[in-house]
Order: sequence, then C-alpha cells, then structure tokens
Amino acid sequence: MAEITSLSQLDLSGSYTYQDYLTWKFKERVELIKGRIFKMSPAPNRKHQSISRNLFGELFIFLKNKPCFLFDAPFDVLLSKEGNNTVVQPDICVICDVSKLTEQGCTGAPDLIIEILSPGNSRKEKKEKFELYEENGVKEYWLVSPNENTVIIYNLNNEGKYIGSKPYVEGEVAASNVIDGFSISIEDAFQD
Repeated sequence: MAEITSLSQLDLSGSYTYQDYLTWKFKERVELIKGRIFKMSPAPNRKHQSISRNLFGELFIFLKNKPCFLFDAPFDVLLSKEGNNTVVQPDICVICDVSKLTEQGCTGAPDLIIEILSPGNSRKEKKEKFELYEENGVKEYWLVSPNENTVIIYNLNNEGKYIGSKPYVEGEVAASNVIDGFSISIEDAFQD
C-alpha cells in the first residue's frame, strides 16, 4: 500500500478506520466520525484560542492534585462504541478513568468534553458531535459560542440522552455537574 502523505490521496467519501488514520503522514488535521473524514477548521482565531486558554487554565488549576486528566487539541479520542472508525480531537477534554488513557490518547468516552464553535465547524459540533458524544456516553458536553458569548451544558440523563441547560450568558456562572465543584463565570471564560 502506498504511503499517504497528502489528504488529496484519500477518497473523502470513503470509509476509514483508526488504524488507517494512524498511518497517514499529512499535516492537515482530520477527524473520523463513523468512518467518514471531516477536515478540521484552519488554525483557530485569536478569540477561539483565548476562550480555550481561559477554560483550560481554570480547569488546570481546579484539577491540580485531583485524580482526573486534562487535555487539549490535538489529542485523539477514540470513541469505542463506534468500533474503531471514530476518532475526534475535542478542544478540551477531561478523563477521570486512567484505564482509558493510551500512548496515542484516550479510548472511550471522556467525562467532559468542551467544544468551541468556529465558523467552519458549527454544524459538525451542533449535530454530528452532539449525537456522537451522546451515543458514546460522554457524561457532559459544553458547547461554547464565541459569536454569542454563551455556553450551553449538556448532561446525560439516566436514559443516556442529553438534557441541555439554558444558554449561560454574561453575568452568570457555568457549573459542571460531572467535575464536582468546577465553575467559571462567563466573563472569565470569554475574557480576551
């Protein structure tokens, strides 16, 4: 088999596995969702990076000396209910079960995933990833909108379905139900 050094060598309508993904040698970042290739947005803009820094920084401080692990993109998360054909790179994720960590990343659902919307990924984050994270048992999913300065938190109920919060806006505090005691003011999350 020829070495894959360019995304153009792949059939974007084809179906691939995590094993295929691990052999690719191109610079573009992609995710696999149920075997389909999704190109990731170009490098995030400054506002996206600031929000990511703020959320990651607060979580980093909060989780210090706690038994959970914090990662930011690029970090591979192989969602196991999809077999071996789904790997995503969430903006931020927290894994509290060390047995899910591998040399390549995480196998199985993180406890918390935070995705920050970008102009090119809103549909993917709001539909495909929402459904994917729900199906695979990600306990909590934060959807952060830089354009609206809002955070919506989805938590799995007992039936394995997400229940969404109201949008948290300036003057309010977003609190995790999964990372006990963690919260952040919306102003702090969106501070430039």
